[in-house]
Amino acid sequence: MHDICFFLPRFAWWPRRASRTKVRNPRRGIIPECHPQIFYSHIETAAAKLGLELHIVEVLKRPMRVLSVSFPVKMDDGTIRVFEGYRSQHNDALGPTKGGIRFHPDVTLDEVKALSMWMSFKCGVVGLPYGGGKGGVVCDPRTLSPGELERVSRGFIEAISQIIGPDKDIPAPDVYTNPQIMGWMMDTYSRIKQSFSPGVITGKPLIIGGSKGRNEATARGCVITIQEAMKKLGRPLKDATVAIQGFGNAGRIASRLLSELGCKIVAVSDSKGAIYDPNGLDLRKVEYLKDHRSLLDYGVEYQIDPSALLELKVDILIPAALENAITSNNAGRVQAKIIAEAANGPISPEADRILADKNILVIPDILANAGGVTVSYFEWVQNLMNYYWSEKEINMKLADIMVNSFHAVYEAAQEYSTDLRTAAYIISLKRITEAMKARGWV
Repeated sequence: MHDICFFLPRFAWWPRRASRTKVRNPRRGIIPECHPQIFYSHIETAAAKLGLELHIVEVLKRPMRVLSVSFPVKMDDGTIRVFEGYRSQHNDALGPTKGGIRFHPDVTLDEVKALSMWMSFKCGVVGLPYGGGKGGVVCDPRTLSPGELERVSRGFIEAISQIIGPDKDIPAPDVYTNPQIMGWMMDTYSRIKQSFSPGVITGKPLIIGGSKGRNEATARGCVITIQEAMKKLGRPLKDATVAIQGFGNAGRIASRLLSELGCKIVAVSDSKGAIYDPNGLDLRKVEYLKDHRSLLDYGVEYQIDPSALLELKVDILIPAALENAITSNNAGRVQAKIIAEAANGPISPEADRILADKNILVIPDILANAGGVTVSYFEWVQNLMNYYWSEKEINMKLADIMVNSFHAVYEAAQEYSTDLRTAAYIISLKRITEAMKARGWV
């Protein structure tokens, strides 16, 4: 029941259905539709700056391995249902592949392939010894009982167990998956190998090898890059104004961390609406309303149109929710000094060019939100050593990597006279290409 494909042609991608409907996810906003052409554009632009040979670019446009699986699961009513799933491994020149597993009814092969490519460049820009991977199961976990969810989780990891492992491919949580699901998956793999193997999965519960600091890592890494960007612009963080689109895990924690640094959070939004106070929002009240009622209960006089949040005159704008939040339609009205992409792909390529013309500094997603995979890397290292660090140590190590990575990207942007996004891809391309050449692949 397993189909494995190697080095697929550029456009030989087989989506599960011809068209897709976006489905709202209360934790992550809307599941993004991933367009590989955007990645091709970023790769080609950076490769042109580097003068890379065409065959190297062509290798990086394709995942090296894709596994398509189907597996039976016994449901609570006694019936058998067959589930479909995928795992894509983009490039392992630098080390084993790394990336999340998502459970969603609209998971497609093209989506996981594109996201595995994205992960390669995210790992590359912060210097992790990983390539990119991504996987998913076509299902709606909201319709499954806890027992059914466990059996789906175990069934999928058993189906892909031949191509994953601590030295092959290390999955992690993603859309609609969580530490408990990672725990089931790790246990299933350990049973197959007949040995405790915590290093096969990251994002696990702490008691079975998870890492301290993982929950805050994405937001913390984003905030660190903002700190460095503000220094480059010669602007103080104290009283800097911040607007955050999306008040899920990343947006919420980023708001708290920035507030602790002296910033003034003036606007936040979620799927229900947005609120704005130029004098600064009361974050304790905002968090209480988010947990127990609605952000809109903050007060009618503070409500604004969610789209208007992106156009506020603020020092820092953090898109932490949706893909393509800023496009050619609204980029001209954006007034922020710095945009830090906590979400994946919140700015379209056309908008990127408009923002560059306006001298708005954009910290690209593959750098700004790389804190999560960085602490996942720390988790993997701790699992392999069977020695665990304190949260303080984790945060210090994360800060070192994020600060050094930001400065490397910033310096590359100056050297190649380009924007930070292209500079980030330049750094990743350099590292991946050097590894492929050292291994004799190209």
